[in-house]
Amino acid sequence: MASLCYSLHLAPKLSRKNPKPFPNLTFLNQSKSKVRLARRPTITRMSLNPTPATDRLISAAAYTLPFFNSLQYGRYLFIQYPQLGTLFDPLIPLLSLYKSVPYASFVAFFALYLGVVRNPSFSHYVRFNSMQAVTLDVLLIVPLLLTRILNPGRAGLGYQVMVWGHTGVFVFSCLCFVYGVVWSILGRTPYLPFVADAAGRQV
Repeated sequence: MASLCYSLHLAPKLSRKNPKPFPNLTFLNQSKSKVRLARRPTITRMSLNPTPATDRLISAAAYTLPFFNSLQYGRYLFIQYPQLGTLFDPLIPLLSLYKSVPYASFVAFFALYLGVVRNPSFSHYVRFNSMQAVTLDVLLIVPLLLTRILNPGRAGLGYQVMVWGHTGVFVFSCLCFVYGVVWSILGRTPYLPFVADAAGRQV
């Protein structure tokens, strides 16, 4: 008890004029906060879409080539479900203009391949998307060649397999068209299945 009273007696008494026993602590805290604020790194905001608008537009337009050439594979699906044809009615004027040009498919193919894919003035983004469209357009010839070689006829199991195959090719082409156009407009790189690897080796 005596030692407790002795320690209280030796403790410094705080004056009413200066209630803070260590006024220098506030200065140290302020200096530390200033140092912390000064050390904060500056954040630079990058553009959300660095791909130019012209590159996105050309890339999206390139996928119309295989899409137009794949419409012939959808005739069996349109016969079975006529209401699906209304979805493609807005494309009829463009399709009519495309079909009115003699050898439009070959002209568009070589124009896209020689004028865009093999043109180093275009960016790698445009050339890759154009090469994917060209590769997909080449693959669309395979089912037509198989049909002419095998000649399944107008009835039987062979004809049914041909109908299923053409319908599958058309649905796959439509999905690739929507995927390629949407991703190109967004400035992202679409990677088409069975096509992207072959296109990447050619660019």
